[in-house]
Amino acid sequence: MVAFPSLASSCLLLSSVIPEPGGRRRLGGSCSALRGAQLICTMSYTNCLRRYPVRAIFPYTNAILRASLEKGSPEKSLTDYNSMLRFTAFCPDYRTYVLLLKACAKCSNIYAIMEIHSQLVKLGLLSNQRIVTHLFKLYIDHGRVMEACKLFWLMLEWSAEPFYGNLMLMGFLKCGQIDKAYQIFKRMPVKDLVSWNSMIAGTARNSCLKDAMNIFSKLVNSGLVPDGFSFSSVLSACAQAGARCYGMWVHQLMAELGLEMNHILSSSLVDMYAKCGRIDVAIGIFKTIKRNHVSVWNTMIGGLAAHGLGSDAVMFFREMESEGLVPDGVTFVALLTACSHSGMVEEARQYFEAMTTKYSITPRIEHYGAMVDTLSRAGLLDEAYDLVKTMNVKPDAVIWRALLSACCRYRQTKLGEITVKEIAFQGSGGYTLLSNIYSSANRWEDSEEVWKERKKKGIRKSKGLSWVELGRSTHEFKAGDRSHPDTDGIYKVLHRLSNKAKSEGYIPLTELVSKDVSEEEREENLTVHSEKLAVAYSILKTMPRTEIMVSKNLQTCSDCHEWMKIVSKVLCRVIIMRDRVRFHRFEGGCCSCKDYW
Repeated sequence: MVAFPSLASSCLLLSSVIPEPGGRRRLGGSCSALRGAQLICTMSYTNCLRRYPVRAIFPYTNAILRASLEKGSPEKSLTDYNSMLRFTAFCPDYRTYVLLLKACAKCSNIYAIMEIHSQLVKLGLLSNQRIVTHLFKLYIDHGRVMEACKLFWLMLEWSAEPFYGNLMLMGFLKCGQIDKAYQIFKRMPVKDLVSWNSMIAGTARNSCLKDAMNIFSKLVNSGLVPDGFSFSSVLSACAQAGARCYGMWVHQLMAELGLEMNHILSSSLVDMYAKCGRIDVAIGIFKTIKRNHVSVWNTMIGGLAAHGLGSDAVMFFREMESEGLVPDGVTFVALLTACSHSGMVEEARQYFEAMTTKYSITPRIEHYGAMVDTLSRAGLLDEAYDLVKTMNVKPDAVIWRALLSACCRYRQTKLGEITVKEIAFQGSGGYTLLSNIYSSANRWEDSEEVWKERKKKGIRKSKGLSWVELGRSTHEFKAGDRSHPDTDGIYKVLHRLSNKAKSEGYIPLTELVSKDVSEEEREENLTVHSEKLAVAYSILKTMPRTEIMVSKNLQTCSDCHEWMKIVSKVLCRVIIMRDRVRFHRFEGGCCSCKDYW
């Protein structure tokens, strides 16, 4: 390979070859070299052509491009290159394009990159591995994964090394294109630990939780040993899915490998058990690990908040302070959420104030949201609304929906209507809440108008989905679902449970059904909610008195909440319900939330 001349040698060559205007040659030596450097780095190629003959400049075109790069002028390199093509018979070689691609990288010009790619195809230079490598990296850096993918298949013919495949995986996963990433992953001839970790983390981040766990299982069977990143990623997937059995297996594997725990792994493990309904295990692990990083405390306090254990969350926060750790913004989001779920209004007010006065933390939208939620749940709707109006940040849809949800719970139709005028409907949550407010007041026409408006805007209602984990398999249910292989058995159990619940005092809350239909139809609508189907399936497939855990992607409704309290009493079972907001532990006819949710 021919080496590029240095800037100094290029200047010397130019100073000795390029004649001065009038026919005189420049003198050699350091003075001439300096003048040559000035010529290369400050004069545009067009002006250079006007002053000197083409035959004198032509041999040093690559040196001119390189000089501009070394002087930090990548745009000038591209401009000079265009001038070369326009005014001369210049024929660029592969070294020219390597320089141009470096210039594109420095000035982030995607259009120039694509134009150069087109020229490379025309000149047949895509057989040069160095050029293709540069081009591939540029496309990845600019998020143009489809263009990069075409080059990847070409590069795969040259090398089986996983480096470029890993870049492709990260590119597709970053864009959320899981299927394409998986195609690349399957066709990679060699996969290293980075390849596996990228797929596990990427699928978990994109909520493809089953895929993340399946890929981790394949990693374990591949002969490679998972590392800390592998475990933290799969534990995150388990936490999101509520996959307790799988998470326990992962924990056991960590212990068998003797994996050294750091604050990331510790947080992941505590988070997994907390989100899988075993807050007792999460607390036990927390007490045995190093707690010298604020993220571990944040995870623990957040887990307690999700379980409605506000007093415990406050106790842990005080212990954190006593150990000399300084809370951050995330700490206070978790703490305020804990107060919200436990009705600790005064404590929430104190901590919200302490954020700024004691810790100099400026409240963000999440802190205001937790505070509005605290006041709203406690029925202090006017105070919550005043806080929304005086916030130093613009309230988002989450905050408005928290207020609207409280209006629905406390049947404050007037404030609900005011809130609706402010809310920017994102999804169908706002429409559903407003419709429920009208339905509870028997204002069926108004309720129907809300749904008509939703349909007019083309907004679909969020579909409720519940799931249970039995062994290491997950079973999902939608409202009225009849697709499961055990549908007949599920519905027999469900109707038997509903009859037993009624005999124990359960009364279906038919006013929650936002349709002006018969009482029987409303009751049937409530009977087949997804979480009830999930409970019925668990009862069908497990031994008596076995604990049941159900997860749901939305907040559970009041009717299902009452139904599960009574079913837990009738069957003498513990039922743990994890919805979008928090955990409910039903036992002996009572719920851990104490009906404050």
